[in-house]
Amino acid sequence: MAEPILPTVCVVTADENFRAELVPELSPWFDVAARETYRDVARWTREMGASALILDIDTDGEEPHGGLAVLNELRRSDEAMVLISISRSRTRAVEKLAHESGANAHFRSPVDLAELRLTVIEAVRESTEELTRREHQAQAIESSRYQDFIGASDAMRLVYDAIQQVADSNINVLVRGESGTGKELVARALVALSSRATKPYIRLNCAALPENLIESELFGSEKGAYTGATESRPGQIELADKGTLFLDEIATLTLPLQTKLLRVLEDHQVQRLGGRTQKKIDFRLICATNEPLEEMARTGRFREDLYYRIHVVPIQLPPLRERDGDIALLCDHFLQIHCGANGLPLKHLAAEALQVLEEHVWPGNVRELENLIQRLVLTVRGQEIKAENLPPGLLAHSVAVQEQILLPEGGTDFDEEIVRLEMALLSAALNRAGGSKAGAARLLGLDGQRIKYLCRKYSL
Repeated sequence: MAEPILPTVCVVTADENFRAELVPELSPWFDVAARETYRDVARWTREMGASALILDIDTDGEEPHGGLAVLNELRRSDEAMVLISISRSRTRAVEKLAHESGANAHFRSPVDLAELRLTVIEAVRESTEELTRREHQAQAIESSRYQDFIGASDAMRLVYDAIQQVADSNINVLVRGESGTGKELVARALVALSSRATKPYIRLNCAALPENLIESELFGSEKGAYTGATESRPGQIELADKGTLFLDEIATLTLPLQTKLLRVLEDHQVQRLGGRTQKKIDFRLICATNEPLEEMARTGRFREDLYYRIHVVPIQLPPLRERDGDIALLCDHFLQIHCGANGLPLKHLAAEALQVLEEHVWPGNVRELENLIQRLVLTVRGQEIKAENLPPGLLAHSVAVQEQILLPEGGTDFDEEIVRLEMALLSAALNRAGGSKAGAARLLGLDGQRIKYLCRKYSL
């Protein structure tokens, strides 16, 4: 049977006696490699495939604690490696600097070798478990990825199926869903999977432009068509020729603009403002809205004939609160993105923090979740985001937090809790009833004898 491969621990110290004692202490558990200098230590540990490095930060005599810069460099290049610093300095300031430079643990000489060995074993075990967790996390995210979406819930699988069915066609699609659910991601997925993927993709948010500009932006204009039109310019519809036009917030278009858009969809021709000729256009239209178009059509705020033109295939995006199991995947995904973007070690959510997030209703959906994760990445110190780090508004409505308050982790005394609850209810009822025991009894559904007994019992 093959011998198990031991993790590698690298040691850098000029103290020969310490090296001679440390290597046999670690050897039963690790493959140990030792050297005297800092020269190319990052490359050396990489080549050795080191799981941990024990670094004497006093090794270079020219500069006191010169190993701190090495620690810093190693931590920036490899956030997973276990780094343990050693110094002959007895001051807490040096220990603090070592931790700030990236050390997982710091020892002062003379070192207790048994304690150092146990620290290295535990730190390497935790690091290995964390790497395994991240690998599983990455696999879970990858298996739940569809184009730019992250999600493996049944609700999202239905969306992926709908996109797949209509992507490579010229049919008009209406994407519906609450704000922040990712309607533009559907449009991008439809384009990416279509034969128009390499052709123009034009996006226009109809709600982002004032009414006096949206017409020229959509249909284009000729020179002199209006005050300030100093040159001819194509509109977004014309620019989407041979490609795809995505109109977000289409419900905000005025009725006259709806009429002009309907004519373009019927004739496949567009005429610029101030123009005399029409240009043949070939484009696919994808629209998005979170408004009730059926109600708007019924009340005359949206043209019914345009509604039927754009509503050929609807794709409904579920709100985040209906996407079972997706919040954990999205949190891991956003933590990777924003920790990487800010040059920070990868953070993770504690189990109780994740439970609070999964209980939240998320009125802003995925956009709200991403904004929260981005804020937590920048404001939370350390690599674990705990429930206490979450905004008070989330905690106030969390069942998990309320349960934690009601029943602490270490348990409680049931009889004492019942006494406190009875006293609190009696006091609240008496206050509300203005001190009247009869009024308090009515509020609590008690008879007169019982409330008198309880008030005597608790001296109320």
